[in-house]
Amino acid sequence: MNAPIAIIGTGLAGLSAAQALHAAGLEVELFDKSRGSGGRMASKRSDAGSLDLGAQYFTARDRRFVEVVQQWQTRGWVAQWEPDLYNARDGQLSASPDEQLRWVGTPRMSAITRALLGALPVHFSCRITEVFRGDRHWNLLDAEGNSHGPFSHVIIATPAPQASALLAAAPKLAGAAASVVMEPTWAVALGFETPLETHVQGCFVQDSSLDWVARNRSKPGRDNRLDTWVLHATSTWSRQHLDLPKEAVIEQLHGTFAELIGCALPPPSFTLAHRWLYARPAQAHQWGALADADLGLYACGDWCLSGRVEGAWLSGQDAARRLLEHQA
Repeated sequence: MNAPIAIIGTGLAGLSAAQALHAAGLEVELFDKSRGSGGRMASKRSDAGSLDLGAQYFTARDRRFVEVVQQWQTRGWVAQWEPDLYNARDGQLSASPDEQLRWVGTPRMSAITRALLGALPVHFSCRITEVFRGDRHWNLLDAEGNSHGPFSHVIIATPAPQASALLAAAPKLAGAAASVVMEPTWAVALGFETPLETHVQGCFVQDSSLDWVARNRSKPGRDNRLDTWVLHATSTWSRQHLDLPKEAVIEQLHGTFAELIGCALPPPSFTLAHRWLYARPAQAHQWGALADADLGLYACGDWCLSGRVEGAWLSGQDAARRLLEHQA
């Protein structure tokens, strides 16, 4: 009986690898420190309904990903989002000429990873702190001191700074992961009882503490009891205000949003802030995935490629492919 493969992280990269290995007839076991799957594609349930606080949408350029997104669309996991898009610069709003096809999970972003996870065995609220190898197999240690294993291979699908600590058994891979700089993002959600009188549904913001704003109800399948908006601060502002209390973050970004949106802003009936410590890699890499095939240790994630949702999926596929090729 072969030992299963451990996958640490149930964001899109980890689930992409899990799907590919499962399809090849291998047994996988997943671990995540959060209460649910999705990583930065997770959606937060709140008093204002479900909110996409991380990834806002995604695009598909690579042929393989385009095909898979079309399958997801057929299954009802994703839909096209066609917002009235604007650019904001020098306090002026102008319609964005951007024609790109945008996709969102439906009825929330986390629908994609939830569907991909399906019935695969998973341990949630389980933070893995150490990955170590015995004579023939791998074992994992969690923050509670419990041991998990044995496993034939381990795939680490977490943000780079967390991955580098778990890659200690392969110093070269650990060094590569440690070299990746991840940028933070403060996300704020505001909910209004009366819909705002604006045509804006998505907006790219220049020269501001804000980077992006989106009107949640403009996405297909969303709950629209309240007019909820998600604001993302820039990486620079987020880094400078990393430890600012959430109330102060909400107050500052709410103020910037009020100036930007160009219509009367009633007091929000709902506010929420979330800090993404590792929102995106500062630069793109061309690794695909990191692998020490002889050891049976792999790492994947958007940081191995483009920092985009598509990059996360492709990186997971790459890790699975390398593992399968080495087994063949």
